[in-house]
Amino acid sequence: MHGLRIADFSRVLAGPYATMLLADLGADVVKVERPGIGDETRAWHPPADEDGTSTYFLSVNRNKRSVVLDLTTEAGLEQARSLIAASDVLVENFRPGTMERLGLGHAELRARHPELIYCSISGFGSGEGAAIPGYDLLVQAVGGLMSVTGTADGEPVKAGVALVDVITGLHASLGILAALRHRDATGEGQLVEVNLLGSLLSAMVNQASAFAVAGVVPGRMGNAHPSIAPYETLPTADRPIALAVGNDRQFGALAEVLGDPGLALDDRFRTNADRVAHRVELRDTLTERLGAAGADHWSTVLLAAGVPAGPVNTLDDAFAFAHKLGLPGIVDIPAAPADGAEARPFRQVAHPIGLSGTPARYRLPPPSLGQHTAQILNAPSDHPIS
Repeated sequence: MHGLRIADFSRVLAGPYATMLLADLGADVVKVERPGIGDETRAWHPPADEDGTSTYFLSVNRNKRSVVLDLTTEAGLEQARSLIAASDVLVENFRPGTMERLGLGHAELRARHPELIYCSISGFGSGEGAAIPGYDLLVQAVGGLMSVTGTADGEPVKAGVALVDVITGLHASLGILAALRHRDATGEGQLVEVNLLGSLLSAMVNQASAFAVAGVVPGRMGNAHPSIAPYETLPTADRPIALAVGNDRQFGALAEVLGDPGLALDDRFRTNADRVAHRVELRDTLTERLGAAGADHWSTVLLAAGVPAGPVNTLDDAFAFAHKLGLPGIVDIPAAPADGAEARPFRQVAHPIGLSGTPARYRLPPPSLGQHTAQILNAPSDHPIS
């Protein structure tokens, strides 16, 4: 994506995640921020790094340059127009109508720059839902995710990360790539619109399909699966283990490893449909067997037998596991010294996509507020990183 310029007016998570993924793949992303404040996540701490910078902000803003523009002034708007004129893509996630009031809406910019790809991210679309604030927790609640998350007898709970924002960022980056492909063929830009609610409903996949196709309204089942058993977490002698038994062969192997091959011949558990129908009895039986050893033991012997299984890790365990497998969990980005200070690397979570010819590159650490303002305003069409 070398040579691609993105004017990034987005902040918080969905938009910045999308533009960081594209920046990792070579795009020059210019992050437009408010004077004195910048992206809201700069102030979202603890936790923070040793310099006091929010780790939330650091998580989605590497490989970008920061420019401070005051969009409440004509001078700031003119600077924004110059930046957009030198860009291939614009990304924004203001409340619907804001960019239009600033004179930076899609219709106005398309008239000036028909080749521009304009990506607009909202919470609930630009129609009847335009006035509803687009916060991940709110969307998890009204979009149905919380209704299927948590135990059957407990309260609805959210996912442990702002999952809807992340999914929407992925959809935004996919839409931008599709629009770029179209522009390559026709020379024409277009409007790319994604919203948090629509992204969540799509990401609910089998649960959403159960309602759309069969009228089934799913509920909370803890860590169990509505259509597969055993496909959940179960206690062991020390900590929980996840069993993802997807077919009858795997269940037979599970029974062998647990020292009770007759389980696979039991009429209650012979097929997946039988196991789903008798999931309570199955859970009780497996819990008794698994209590004989710890999660690490069972994970080792079950994986050796071809049964998908693994302990419920903490995040430090998860990164250690990725490292053990040779997967790039954490990377260090070199940082140039500033004001005579000693340079130190920035630790970042690795880009998730492997490309044989154009792999992700880690060129720049997350920027300080307005770090590149003078550089960008003095040469708005310059693409300095490759």
